[in-house]
Order: sequence, then structure tokens, then C-alpha cells
Amino acid sequence: MSHPAPGTGASRAQTPPPDPKKASTAQLLGDLSDQVTRLVRDEVRLAQAEVTTKAKRLGVGAGLFGGAGLVALLGLNALITAAILGLAAAIPGWLAAIIIAVVLLAVAGVLALLGRKDVRQAAPPLPTETLESVKADVATVKEHAGR
Repeated sequence: MSHPAPGTGASRAQTPPPDPKKASTAQLLGDLSDQVTRLVRDEVRLAQAEVTTKAKRLGVGAGLFGGAGLVALLGLNALITAAILGLAAAIPGWLAAIIIAVVLLAVAGVLALLGRKDVRQAAPPLPTETLESVKADVATVKEHAGR
């Protein structure tokens, strides 16, 4: 017992294509329409499969980057702890921890100020130079159109 191919529908009989030399123009146009429809559907399915595969890879890659960031943060914490313990050999442990904390907070403050400066320079998030260029182009066109 023969089953129809998936997606072709159960009510459609599978008939071999007519011999192009003996087929009428109407039959050939009907076959062409069916073949184009099938081709488009197959291409859409292929595109969906490709996008799905790439999206999965992108998700896995993003997860691995996130994991790498977390492990790097833990490594930084271990280095900070080592610095505190190294200083604690010369001064009391609580004082070593305070010194390292103050240094880290100072670095964070400098980074925050630099970031704030960059954000202020980027605001507003509009392509202001392009807008000015477009305004100049419009003015030039109006000037020449008025002549």
C-alpha cells in the first residue's frame, strides 16, 4: 500500500507528469505552477531549517560567553582575595581588605566617569551629522528648484 508523501495531501493522486511532447499547453502550465509552488515551499522549509540551526548555535555560543564571563569574575575574585591575603602578611587582615576595597572603588569611580563622558557625547542617539547633511541637501534642491 502506497502512502502519499508528507505535505502533498491525501486527496491528491500521484500521477506521473505527462510527456512534454504530448501534453497540452494547459497541462504544461498546470505542471509548471505545481512545480513552482513545490519549489517555493521546499526553499522556505530549507530556509527555516537553516535559521533554526543557526539560532541554536547562536544561543549555545551566547551561553558559553556568559559562562566564560562568570568564571572570569570568579577568577578576579580569587586574585583580589590573594592580594588581600598577601597584604595581610605585612599588616592586619582587616586593613588589607579595606585598602584593596578602596583601590577597587577608585578604579570603579574612574571607569564610571569615563563611561558617563562617553554617554553624554553620544546623546541624543540620533545621526545628527547625517540629519544636518540631509537638511543641507534639501536646502540645495529647494534653491535650485526655485530658479
